[in-house]
Amino acid sequence: MKKNADSRKFFNSFKDSAEISVKKNKAMKDESQYVEFKSSFNEAVIETVCAFVNAKGGCVYVGLDDKGIPVPNFSIGKETIQNWINEIKNKTQPSIIPDVEAVMIEGKEVICIRVNEFPVKPVSFRGRYYKRVNNANHQLSTMEITNLSLQSLQLSWDSYPAHGKSLKHLDLDKVNFFFEKVKTMGRFNLEGTWIEKLHKLKLLQNDVVSNAAWLLFANEPTGYNVHLGRLKTPSMIIDDKMLNGTLFEVVEETMKYIIGQIKVAFEIKGMPTQRTEIFEYPLPALREIVLNAIIHRDYTSPIDMQIKIFDNYISIYNPGGLYGTLTVDQLKGDAYQAIARNKLIAEAFYLTGDIEKYGSGFLRIRNDIKEYPTMKMEFSEVASGFLWTVSYKEQKVISDNKRAVGEKVGEKVGEKVGEKVGERITDNQQKILHCILQNPHTSARQMAIDVGISSRKIEDNLKKLKENGILERVGGSKGGFWRVINKEIGLK
Repeated sequence: MKKNADSRKFFNSFKDSAEISVKKNKAMKDESQYVEFKSSFNEAVIETVCAFVNAKGGCVYVGLDDKGIPVPNFSIGKETIQNWINEIKNKTQPSIIPDVEAVMIEGKEVICIRVNEFPVKPVSFRGRYYKRVNNANHQLSTMEITNLSLQSLQLSWDSYPAHGKSLKHLDLDKVNFFFEKVKTMGRFNLEGTWIEKLHKLKLLQNDVVSNAAWLLFANEPTGYNVHLGRLKTPSMIIDDKMLNGTLFEVVEETMKYIIGQIKVAFEIKGMPTQRTEIFEYPLPALREIVLNAIIHRDYTSPIDMQIKIFDNYISIYNPGGLYGTLTVDQLKGDAYQAIARNKLIAEAFYLTGDIEKYGSGFLRIRNDIKEYPTMKMEFSEVASGFLWTVSYKEQKVISDNKRAVGEKVGEKVGEKVGEKVGERITDNQQKILHCILQNPHTSARQMAIDVGISSRKIEDNLKKLKENGILERVGGSKGGFWRVINKEIGLK
C-alpha cells in the first residue's frame, strides 16, 4: 500500500514519540499492539485509547476500515477534532488528552488519535479498565487492576504489611540461615541485629512484617500451596504432594520431588563396566523454571501453583500472567526487559545466589535445553496464569550405546551411595555427596552452609573425594556440575 510523504513522516514521528516499534511498510496493513482502525468515531475508539495508555501507547486511525482502507464519504468538520478531544478527556479517569491530527492515506484525509503510555495507571473508561494485548482490548480483572496500580507507583505487593503478622510469626532460625547464605555469597553487606538487617533489606518497615518477610521466614504454613503430581494421563494420578512452607523451603522440596519422580538413563562404557547417569531433563533448567514461577507468582491469587510430571513432559502452571508490559513474543528473543512482580522476594533470592541478575533466567533455560536434542520448551499465558511445558521425544544419551532407563533417582540413589561407600568416607563427606545428589550444580559455598562446616573444609573434602575416585567435576566453575562416581554400584 502506497503512502504519501506526509504519512511516512508522521509514522516516523509516532514511532519515536511513543517509543514503540512500528515498521513503516507494515503499520497500515494490520491492526496490532499499537495500531487500531475505526471507520468512525464512537465509544469503541475511547475504549481503545484507554487500552493503549494502560499499555505502551498507540494510535487509533479513524476513517479506515478493518483492512486499513479509507472509507468512502468520511469527512472532518471544523470542530471535529476538538470535540473528539473533549469527549475523550471527559470519559476517561484520570483524564486523557490525546494528540489528534489529520493525515493523508491513499490520498484521503483520515484522523490519527495518538497516545503514549500513561505514567499513572490504570486509566478507566466509564469505570472499566482495559489494556492492549496484541491486537485487541482486554478488560482487566480486579487482580490485574491492583498489579497495574502497584507497578505504576513502583511498588510491589510483597512490600506491603502482612495482615495479622508480627515479629513473633517469623522463624529466627530461618532468618539467620538466610543471613548466613547472604554473607557467604557476599552480594550485600549486612551488619547489626537480625531486626536491623531485615530493616536494611526493607523486609521490615518500622518493625512491621512485610508480605515478603512472611513468605520467606514464616514459622507456620503460609497458605500458598504448590501442588505437585506424577500422572500417567491428565485423569490418572500416580502420586501427588502438596507443599506449603516458606519460599526457600518450597523451592528445595519441589526439586527433591521432581528428581525423585523423573527417570535417568545410563551410558554403558569402560572396563570394568561403568554407567554415566543422564537425567531425563536438564536439572538446572527445571530449577530455574521453578525459581521463576515461585518468585514471580501472583500471591494475590488464591489459585495453587501446579506442577504435573507426565511420561515425557512436565507442565508448570503459575498463578499470574506476565507482569508489566512484557509479552510472550519478547520472551522468545534474547533481548527483553522485565519488571519483577515481587521485588523484595526477587532480591532475597538474588542475595542468596539462587538467581542471577533478574531477566536472564530464560536465556539460561534455553541454553540448558539445547543440550537435549529432542527437547523443547513452550510457554503461554492462560487462565489468569502462566504455563510452562517442557517435553521431549527421546531421552538424551551420550552415544549410541544401549541404555538402561532407570527408576526414580531421588532417595534411592542416595541410600545406595550411603550404604556402599559409607566405609570409605566420613560423615561430612556423606553429607556433601547428599547435597550433590540433590543438586549437582550446587556450589562449595552452599555446601558449607548446608553441611555446617567452613568453606575451606568443604574444599578439602571435595579434594579427597576426587582423589579417591568418588567425585569428579564436569566443566568449569561457572556452568559446570559435580558428578558422583562409585564403581562398586556402577555410577559415574
